[in-house]
Amino acid sequence: MADDGTISKQTWIAIGAMALAVFAIANDFTAMNVALSTIERELDTDLATVQWVVNGYALVFGVLIVPGGRLADLFGRTKILFVGSAVFAGFSLLGGIAPNVYFLIGARLFMGIGGALMWPAILGLIYAIMPESKAGLAGGLVIGIAGIGNAAGPIIAGALTVISWRLIFFLNVPIALAAIVVVWRAVSVENPTEREPIDYAGTVLLSVSLMSLLGGLTTAPTAGFSSPLVAGAFVLSAVTMVLFVLRERAAKEAALVPPSVIGNRPFLWACLSTLAMSATFFATLLYLPQFFQKILGAGTLGAGLMIFPFVGVFAMASFIETWLLNRIGMKAVITIGAACIFGGPLLFVLLLDQTSGYASLIAGMVVLGIGVGLFYSAVTTAALTALDPSKSSLAGGLLYMFQVAGGAVGLGITTAVFLVGSNTEITQGASDVGVTLSRQQVNDVQGVLAGTDTSQQLVSQFPGLAVQLNQVVRDAFVSGLRWAFALDFALAFVGLVFAAFRVAGPLSSFGRDVAAAGTAEQPASHQQSVPHRHRTHRHTP
Repeated sequence: MADDGTISKQTWIAIGAMALAVFAIANDFTAMNVALSTIERELDTDLATVQWVVNGYALVFGVLIVPGGRLADLFGRTKILFVGSAVFAGFSLLGGIAPNVYFLIGARLFMGIGGALMWPAILGLIYAIMPESKAGLAGGLVIGIAGIGNAAGPIIAGALTVISWRLIFFLNVPIALAAIVVVWRAVSVENPTEREPIDYAGTVLLSVSLMSLLGGLTTAPTAGFSSPLVAGAFVLSAVTMVLFVLRERAAKEAALVPPSVIGNRPFLWACLSTLAMSATFFATLLYLPQFFQKILGAGTLGAGLMIFPFVGVFAMASFIETWLLNRIGMKAVITIGAACIFGGPLLFVLLLDQTSGYASLIAGMVVLGIGVGLFYSAVTTAALTALDPSKSSLAGGLLYMFQVAGGAVGLGITTAVFLVGSNTEITQGASDVGVTLSRQQVNDVQGVLAGTDTSQQLVSQFPGLAVQLNQVVRDAFVSGLRWAFALDFALAFVGLVFAAFRVAGPLSSFGRDVAAAGTAEQPASHQQSVPHRHRTHRHTP
């Protein structure tokens, strides 16, 4: 690679293949939400279970993103990219042929592992093969492609699901294999000289803790919070979290979450603010397509198009974030973004009822899209500029872990609240029409809106009451949705308080830190949702 800034055709081909892989990974975060109702019906499952198709992928990806980057440092980026791509492609294929929902969830968990290996390796390789003068372009390219993947995911999935939701998985296979072939033929970089330790024990403990917590939250609305299974899951989660904290203290700088990074107060507040905000982002992607399909009667493609005011605006807002930083300052961008993330679900709660049409949700989607695009981009800049540049790669990965893994846990809590609220309404509504349902039957009848076989068999047991039960479930779904978004705007309010009073300086710096924001423009090029592995580990072949 020449030092004059020239990028060869071979390099562009390699970047194109890796960018396509980034697109596939990012697409998978948003695409499946549109297909969940169809999967729920075809695999005859329920919402509490099928949400793991989204949650499992996100949680594994989020927890493993930092170890994935360190594995790339240890064994070489090309090797880890090849392994990650093979895992991602192989389990995408298995997901596409899944005979039941549990097989599908298992495939998604392993896809999360593949994605967590691919993402930091791709970032490191793109930075390594680009000229020094084009480093900013490399970061912007990855973020831009990821944003397009996020925005296009629901539309692509909606169109493919018209034929079969399984095509969403099959599409990943040629993309991942192309990344392997092109990088193998076109990229030659030195292995990293840095050998950072990998906290395997901490990674396992954190994964078990969060998985157990999500398992308990998923099971509790049906089995009851006092059931031995649920109580055991919560106890296991608590015990492994305590062990994780003890492990991190003992491991010190070799820990998954090193004290020198998380001990930095500005960085910690940025992580906590991100954690509180992320439930809203994940819940919106899951529940709005459900509302569009189950209540408004939209098809999968229609649902994908209907959520575009949210994902499209958030993609556009992330692109103008740097421009805003230089005009109103970092504190203002972060605070405005956080306020919009709080305002979006608040508007959903205020405007959503059994008679709501699509138009009543557009304002909330636009406000929330602005918030997501501005907040995550700017808070990443604030977090990384609070630390020494030598720690920016690790810090970016940790912040991303708080965003994605935290969002998955937040979605699990949101779903538990949704199910408790809607199940209560179903029990009462069914009683009003003269039907007494067991706890399991209440859970099963939720599938009426998706058209599952189990729900149809249940309703057939009550001749002449199908219409009434269907209306009861519809009303309960909307009621549960309002409770879910009420929780999300409460969590977002906590994040807003952290952002306004702790992140990027005191509230008094609002609009007065424009000069400081200008000096932070370079880190801002990383923007939303990117683990900044390898930025400082460039190797020019």
